[in-house]
Amino acid sequence: MAVFVANESGVDTDEVTLTALARFVLDAMKVNPLAELSVMMVEQSAMEELHVRYMGEEGPTDVLAFPQDDAFDPSSPDSGEDDPTLLLGDVVLCPDVARRQAAKAGHSTEHEMHLLCTHGILHLLGYDHAEPDEEREMWAVQSRLLTSWATARAAGAH
Repeated sequence: MAVFVANESGVDTDEVTLTALARFVLDAMKVNPLAELSVMMVEQSAMEELHVRYMGEEGPTDVLAFPQDDAFDPSSPDSGEDDPTLLLGDVVLCPDVARRQAAKAGHSTEHEMHLLCTHGILHLLGYDHAEPDEEREMWAVQSRLLTSWATARAAGAH
């Protein structure tokens, strides 16, 4: 499982831990081990530009997900047999927005970044929250993954 993390935000972030989280989530969701994921952290102005361009909404957002290979099922071990490079997609995070949201929610910026990264990966895997049923399912999976991640970290596994 290849996870590429790039920090272009100017905000000091623990990229090693974010990479470990992304691998943990992909593994827990039984994503094909040949899949590749990119996680990029950008400054607020870049996030706002992406938000306007791709979502048609003003202002910066916290996370955007851009799926790449629509043709492959990320959980299928046979996916991509003809093409060994399986690009799951890109998750774009904005640490400045995450920091504000974390303060409002009363938890650490690191926790917020982990939540947002997990959320973005779930979007790449086809989860959505447009409808109440979808939202309940996505939030339940997200919560389960973050709880498992916290437990694994506390046990020294990550």
